[in-house]
Order: sequence, then C-alpha cells, then structure tokens
Amino acid sequence: MNTALWVLTGVLAYTAAMAWLQTRGILPDSVRVSGPLTTLHTRRGRAFLNRLARPTRFWRALANLGLGGALVAMVGSFALILSSGLSALTATQPAAIRQPQNFLIIPGVNDFLPLSVAPEIVAGLAIAMVIHEGAHGLLCRVEGIDIDSMGLVFLAVLPVGAFVEPDEEATQAASRGARARMFAAGVTANVLLTVLAFALLFGPVTGAMAVAPGYAVGEVTPGSPASAADLERGDRIVEVAGQPIDDSAAFDTVLADAAADVPIVVDDGDTTREVVLERELQAIGSAGGNPFGVTVADAPPVVTAVNDEPVRTEADFLAAVGTDERATVTVTSADGEPLADTRVPVGAYVVAVQEGGPIHDEGATVGEPLTIVSVSDDRIRTDNALAATLQQLEPGETIPVVAYTASGERVTYDVTLDPHPSRPGGLIGVSLFPGSSGLALDDVGASPYPADTYLALLGGDGGPDALTGVAVGGLANSVVGLVFVTLILPLGSLFGLPFNFAGFAGGVANFYILEGGLAVLGGGVFILANLLFWAGWINVQLALFNCLPAFPLDGGRILRMVAEAIISRVPIDNRHAAVRTITVSSGLVMLFGLIAMVFGNQILTALGMA
Repeated sequence: MNTALWVLTGVLAYTAAMAWLQTRGILPDSVRVSGPLTTLHTRRGRAFLNRLARPTRFWRALANLGLGGALVAMVGSFALILSSGLSALTATQPAAIRQPQNFLIIPGVNDFLPLSVAPEIVAGLAIAMVIHEGAHGLLCRVEGIDIDSMGLVFLAVLPVGAFVEPDEEATQAASRGARARMFAAGVTANVLLTVLAFALLFGPVTGAMAVAPGYAVGEVTPGSPASAADLERGDRIVEVAGQPIDDSAAFDTVLADAAADVPIVVDDGDTTREVVLERELQAIGSAGGNPFGVTVADAPPVVTAVNDEPVRTEADFLAAVGTDERATVTVTSADGEPLADTRVPVGAYVVAVQEGGPIHDEGATVGEPLTIVSVSDDRIRTDNALAATLQQLEPGETIPVVAYTASGERVTYDVTLDPHPSRPGGLIGVSLFPGSSGLALDDVGASPYPADTYLALLGGDGGPDALTGVAVGGLANSVVGLVFVTLILPLGSLFGLPFNFAGFAGGVANFYILEGGLAVLGGGVFILANLLFWAGWINVQLALFNCLPAFPLDGGRILRMVAEAIISRVPIDNRHAAVRTITVSSGLVMLFGLIAMVFGNQILTALGMA
C-alpha cells in the first residue's frame, strides 16, 4: 500500500470516529466536525488583541500598504493560474510539479517534501496560519469589528488552517475600506513573517555555517561499489589511500591514481570508519541508439575489458583506449552475462545537433547521433574532455571536428566556433550524453552533494567557485534573488540543480560545520535553519494562495470590495447582480485554472486527446 493510500485510509477512519463522537454528544461545544475537517473554537485572546490594536494609525497605514501589494498579487496570480492551466492542457506529459499529490503540503505525500523535515514543515504551517488569522483578528479590533470566536482547522490530526469569526453585523456596518484592510491583513502578516524568517536565515544562521571537508555523498547507486562498501547519503569521505580529502575535486584527483581496491575513511557524523572500496566500471546510464546497443535498466552493466585488456576503473578504460579512435569494448550484465563485445568509436556522444548551430551549419544532421573523437587535433574520449578542449579555444576560431555517424562513417567538419553563453571558450552547438560513446561510466557509484552551492544559494559562504556553472547562481547576488532561490530550492531538480533541497536534514547537516557565536547551539542551528526555511517558504505559499481572486479566499473578498467600489460609481440598476457576476466569474476562471493544472493531462488522456 503506498503512502497516499495509507493517508486516505487514516483520514476516513478519523472521519468515522469523530462523526460517532459527535452523534453521541461526547465532543465539547468548542469542537465542531464537518467530514474530515475539525474546528477548535475559543474566545480567548481577544483581550490581547485589544491591547495590541491600540496604535490604530500605525496598523491602518501598514494594512493599506499590504492591501496595495495584495491587489498586485491578485492580478499576477490570476494571470499565472490561467496561463498555467492553459499550458497544462497543451503539455504532452505532466510536469512532476503538476502531479496531484504535489499540490498538497503533506510531507511524505508531496514528492518534494520529505518526511525528514515533517516537524519543521508542520511547525511552519501552524505558525503561518496563526499569524495569518491573528492579523485578521488584529485588524478587526483596529476597525472596531467585534470577534465572535477564533480557532484552528484540522484535516484529521493535521493543522491545515486557522480562522477568525468576526461579528457579521459589525462587519457589514464597517466601511468598505475597513473591511478590505481587514481581509488583506492576513496576507500582509505572512509576507512580513517571511521577511523576518529569511532575514534571520540569510544572516546569522547560514553565516554560522561552513562546508565540512571531504567528499559529500549525495546519492548511492544500488548495486554499485559504493553500495557494497555500505556508503550512504550523508556520509563524507575524508581520506582516500591515506590522503586527506578536502572536496570532490580532490577526491577525483586522488582516486584517479589509486588502485582498483582502495581504502577510504568515512565520516557519518557520529563515527568514522575505514572500508575498502572495491571498484568496477559500471554503466549507470545509457543513451538511446548508443554504439554498444546496451540499455541500462535495473542493475548497471559492467565494462570488463577494452581490446581484451581487463579494466576496473575509468582510468583503466581511458588508458586501454589510448589514442585509438575505435576500440573493442566488452560489456557484461551485473551477473556476468555477455551483452556486447564490439568495436566502436570511443568519444563524446552527441544526442542532439542544435539546429542553426556551428556544426549544423557545416553539414551535421539534426536528429542524427554523432560520436566526436577529435577536436582541433585533441583526442576526445569523454564529454568532459570535449568541454575542457572547447573551453581553451576562442570563439570565431575554425577547427576540425572528427566524428562517427550512427552508421559508422567517419566525417570531418570544419567548424567556426560560436561564443559559449555561460563560460569561456567556444561552442559547436551539440547536446552531449555524459560519459563515453553513449554510456555514463562510473567506478564508484556515489554522486557528490554540492554542499557549497546550496550554502551559497542561501546567502552563506560556500567558497569562490560555489556558484560557477549553476543555472540560478546569479540570482544569489541580491536579496530578492535569494528569496526567489530559496522558494525554488525544494524543487531544485526542475531548475537544473542536482538535488531537491529540503533543508539541513536527512544527513545533509553532516556536510557542514558550525563556527562563530551560534556554534554553542550545536545541532540546534540546523533545526533553527530548517524552521526558518520552511516557515518562510510556507508563509509565501499561503500568502499567494490567499491572493487568488476567488471566494472564500481573502483575494475573493478583496475583489468583492473593489467590485463594489467600482460598480457604485456606474449607472447600473442592479449593482448587487453586477458585483456577483464579477466575483463568480473570477472564481470560476480560477477553479478552471486549478483543475487544469492538477488534472489537465488526465482529462485529456480520458478524452483520447493526449
């Protein structure tokens, strides 16, 4: 049974139990049940709000500022939801973010919200809801509107909302401006709390962190040498063959000269241990139509020999290939069954020639794979070798590019390099598959976690090269950019980052050390960072959601105020009907957009249109 089904079963059981308690009169009057939703009502806290509301001019000025921002957000959210819904209906495959479960802020159900940070997410959600509804209550008292009750809303046992019940007669008696300010107060409070949370996160909290030395293990391939050595996500390799390791570059350098069976020292955050890494050269990925005819499915195949010479490491592979453009490569399954023993060109594998690019202009066919074996008389055996060579060449330079077509024909293109958009050197206009000849080769099976990059993206000191080549790295140079980056980090894989960042949890804290005054808090710094991260993230989401111009959200109520103000100045007989038409139409458009975003692809598939 998957997680979503377990959650649904639990919700149904809770609903049945609470319905039984309610029918028996066991529940107190302060607890009210409506299906899976439970509301907890109280009149406590009103005296505190009365005292807090005394600087009325200040609160009104702040609420007016928030109302202006909410109006802008309403227009933007309307356009965003509508355009996203329409794009979802035209997409051939739904994006991961548009999967139905990913619209729920439930750790373990949402693919981007892991269970490891569930306490911080729930705490951030509770804080956001209390602050949101508390702000509504505060502005009620500022505007002289009485409060009947306040409380929390639970979906089963999960807090999903809060509420303030203003007195209906007092609300109707208040001015239109007073009501609009009151409705916008929740969004304003969420934005202010976000500013506070991110200011603390970007300042003293991440400022107390530094990247720990070692090779940070971000992911381990099942069945790999790293897996056999019991390496796990969150481990740091701090020593290889007796040599200390500072970072992933040092790890690669030392490993390239080490024996196939190499001792390493691993730090898991609690203890250190020494293990022997018994390497073998595995194909952890494959490109369609690669010269080997090998497809990586479950267990990775193994490259065992090149030109009948046994190989176990990538260095062995490159040495055995040497300067020859073609080599006989032996590939077996994980169980030792022969998969390929064929002579193929060994080089950087091109999966796509870019239309209008330099090599396309010289005759390379769009859609036909190529294996590039030489550039400017430099032997090219991997995608990294091609990138390194091109980085040393000047845009405008004309160079020979030697490649093999899918049919095995050797061709030479005289390519005039274009400038590369994001790094020094030239561009030939191709998309490459990592590794050699369409196989992604790895003799360890552990992917590095870019701890320096994520620290720099959160405003910390990740080092001078932490953001080099990072697609969103330039955004970290401004406060607004930092906020935007922080909001997309849980979705990092959708923006070119290697991992979705969910905070300093799930072993990630082991990649950092603490320094400065906050170091006395120990692991509490990481808990605080997670709480600030998710509190800021959730408050922004809650503010934007409430800005949707659809009733009963705050945006829908503000829209009604605006519509009433405009219609009151228009010579229309039935002004109430006109206001209702505007608000209902906006709500229906929002509902259409949200349904299309979540279920658009499923609807098209059911209709046979996808």
